[in-house]
Amino acid sequence: MIERTSENVTEGSNVISVTLDANFFFERAVRSLDRFQYDKALKNFRKAVEYEPENPVNHCNMAGILSEMGDYEASNDILIHVLEKIDPAMTECHFYMANNFANMESFEEAERSLVTYLEEDASGEYLAESEELMELLQYELNRPAPLIRIRSREGVVEHDRARTLLEEGKFPQAVKMLEEITKNTPDFLAAHNNLALAYFYMGRFAKAKECLSEVLEQDPGNLHALCNMAIFMQYAGDKEQLAVLLRMLEATVPFHQEHVFKMATTMGILGRHRTAYGHFRRLLKDEEVGGDAGLYHYCAAAASNSSLYNEALRCWRQAAKLDPESAVPGFFLSQLQGAQAEGRPMPLVSYNYQLPFQEQLKQWQGNTDSFTEEMRNNPLLRASFFWALRYGDANTRLQVTEALRWIEDEEMSKVLNGLLAQEPLQEDKLQEAALLNLQRLIGSSPDASAAPQEELLPLSHKGPPEWKEDWQRILDHTASMMDRRYDAIQKKDAELLWKQFVSDLYPDVPYFRHTGGWAAALEYLTAKLHDRPITYREVAQHYGVSASMVSRYARRISNECDIPGSLPGQETLPSSTENI
Repeated sequence: MIERTSENVTEGSNVISVTLDANFFFERAVRSLDRFQYDKALKNFRKAVEYEPENPVNHCNMAGILSEMGDYEASNDILIHVLEKIDPAMTECHFYMANNFANMESFEEAERSLVTYLEEDASGEYLAESEELMELLQYELNRPAPLIRIRSREGVVEHDRARTLLEEGKFPQAVKMLEEITKNTPDFLAAHNNLALAYFYMGRFAKAKECLSEVLEQDPGNLHALCNMAIFMQYAGDKEQLAVLLRMLEATVPFHQEHVFKMATTMGILGRHRTAYGHFRRLLKDEEVGGDAGLYHYCAAAASNSSLYNEALRCWRQAAKLDPESAVPGFFLSQLQGAQAEGRPMPLVSYNYQLPFQEQLKQWQGNTDSFTEEMRNNPLLRASFFWALRYGDANTRLQVTEALRWIEDEEMSKVLNGLLAQEPLQEDKLQEAALLNLQRLIGSSPDASAAPQEELLPLSHKGPPEWKEDWQRILDHTASMMDRRYDAIQKKDAELLWKQFVSDLYPDVPYFRHTGGWAAALEYLTAKLHDRPITYREVAQHYGVSASMVSRYARRISNECDIPGSLPGQETLPSSTENI
């Protein structure tokens, strides 16, 4: 280390000597940066490099300044020098280079640098930023990145697809994918948890428990696995082990919002309604989710099931205020008030934010158009109907089958055909209703049920013939991000808006690569349609994308769907946030 002091300092002088070293010039550079004096900052970082030429951080600081000044090539030259001559283990240099190449619109080079970073540093500090940059590059290059080679993302894409299959009820396909993921990446605990659920839905309880045991062996405190294990034990009738696990869960106070919600719903399913009520109350105190009508219904259900009827009334009244268009809060308020007037206990209330199944059928009998629209656009409702057809009692299955005569739908044809193919189908009325409705759907003769399934499908339909994976991924991401921050109507409107946009584009629908950007735009437009105060910057920060990207995608959706007054022009977008 070289030190220099003033030659004019005399003995006894009050002048303080200054030590000129790398740290001195580094601090001066930082002060210059704070004042946006990039030239001075660069000069001081260069001096720091002169004093400590083997310190890679000083070189990277200099590269960063050059990048801020727009001299991306010079910045990359320094980063290459660091990797080749000073410290090859400084993997973040590859990430910095990727950003420089992207700013130069050298997208192929940017992708190569980013993939190298992800390959060499699977747990690096810039993984979140890399995700956004990777999506941007996929959009610009009009093709997916070579994800198969990236250790940090190994199995992620496949896992998302498997989750979609799971939510669609395609359990065998989901199991096949999840088994492959867990085999290749044994430490991918989320995949193990979802594989356990898939096994459970298929009735393979032993495999489901075995899968969860593998998760808990790696992470004994994994809350999702513990909660799922408790539910599995209840279904299996394993009361002794369930009691032990329940004592542990009831003594657990989760911190993260997602974990609190998981614990609350699990306690409700297990019949520990008072404990569930306590967790739901905690969630209602969170400003981020406290305005969700669905959450008030969950809390009301837990309170009602715990005989805390005054609290249940209060929660359902609040749900009715937050979601005035929904019939759910009003129905349960009426049920509870009637029970109190008659002095009888309230029947157990489901935690699902929807009317009881039989009540839904009654209401739709007089409004078949509403039922048809809801069935076509509400995947949760469709799932409940499919579940009732497969696992409901004979009376429920008959009612559902007869209700399906109100709609014409390809998927319904498959379900009815599958129902007829069950061996044995003992209920004659159910057999007759299914066959008659299937005949109406396909316009064939009474013996059509014997034909191959492909011949039983309707020959015409409106809109896209097949809902693509990238379209659904954006819908799922939006729903996940909006969950517990928006009410059911607003979330439904976001879904309908996206479906309208895709339908309007069809058949020229592009491949949507930047999931976060499109989902953020969808939330922004939905908020504007409901007069919720929101800015591009706020929603962009929530989704981890740039504000200008949200603006561009929102305008694309708005123009295509002809949404009036949804995009005010007064927002100013900082150009520095735009990475394209």
